[in-house]
Amino acid sequence: MLDIVLLLISLGVILLGAEGFTNGVEWLGKKLHLTEGAVGSILAAVGTALPETMIPIIAILFGGGHAGEEIGIGAILGAPFMLSTLAFFITGVAVIAYRSRRPNYPRMNLDTATMGRDLGFFLCVYSVSVLASFLGAHIWKQLVAVGLVIAYATYAYLTVTRGNTLEEGEDLNPLYLARRAAEPASVLVVLQIILALGMIVSGARLFVTGVEDLARLIGIPPFVLALIIAPVATELPEKFNSVIWVGRGKDTLALGNITGAMVFQSSMIPALGITMTSWELTTGALISAVLAIFSAGLVFFQITRHRYLTPYTLVSGGVFYGIFVILIFNGVIR
Repeated sequence: MLDIVLLLISLGVILLGAEGFTNGVEWLGKKLHLTEGAVGSILAAVGTALPETMIPIIAILFGGGHAGEEIGIGAILGAPFMLSTLAFFITGVAVIAYRSRRPNYPRMNLDTATMGRDLGFFLCVYSVSVLASFLGAHIWKQLVAVGLVIAYATYAYLTVTRGNTLEEGEDLNPLYLARRAAEPASVLVVLQIILALGMIVSGARLFVTGVEDLARLIGIPPFVLALIIAPVATELPEKFNSVIWVGRGKDTLALGNITGAMVFQSSMIPALGITMTSWELTTGALISAVLAIFSAGLVFFQITRHRYLTPYTLVSGGVFYGIFVILIFNGVIR
């Protein structure tokens, strides 16, 4: 009962932190004259990716031998899997729930060029990350790791320099730390972002602890914990931020928050895993990667082929997540 109470409290902390973070990061993007894609896909995505980024690092460094390495690799691949399936599903459901506020429903208010670039990079770097596990010599894997870092740097540059800035026709809510100020001080904007991130990280850590305790009581294997339970908990910031932005009709920020994290966690974090481990993937990890690629591929296809996106394509991500869960309960993945 105590674990359940802690989970509910942690969800509340994450939700409050996500609200403060989205508000602060929008103001930061406006002050820096950043594009909408840069705010959602770089600032928000990398910032809220901090909790789940720490799990594989801690597991690899302090997990102890092969078991720690396996948990670390599972967590690395689990994050993009969660984002491209469950996070897509939740965002799609949110769009459907807010359909009465959307005159163009079911078409989303999306910068398709930005989203197409995000998903294109994800499909490329994630596929390369997975295929790197089949390389024999470790030196070749190291070269792949360097290539992944260069790819993310290229992606960040293109995202920051292309697209419409937030100040173009943008009506932002007042900064929570300066509600009466029409133009809040930059120091207050940064302070709110830092405080909000602290709430998000603290809430996510509390949630992970509660989930781990429940998993032990239920008897879930460590690999499943690493690949599913931990990423579900630590990906909550992205999901909450996206739901908040969807409710305000800011779909590029909402989806970019997810797709930007997908690019970051399929390039920079795997590069770290390749460098620090043998990078040998289990069958379960490979299956999760294939499902993630298919789910993201469907969204990428609709955006690039039809130049628009509907929430129903995002909701299909839940099907791929469900397939993985079914395979686990049927004993196909151990």
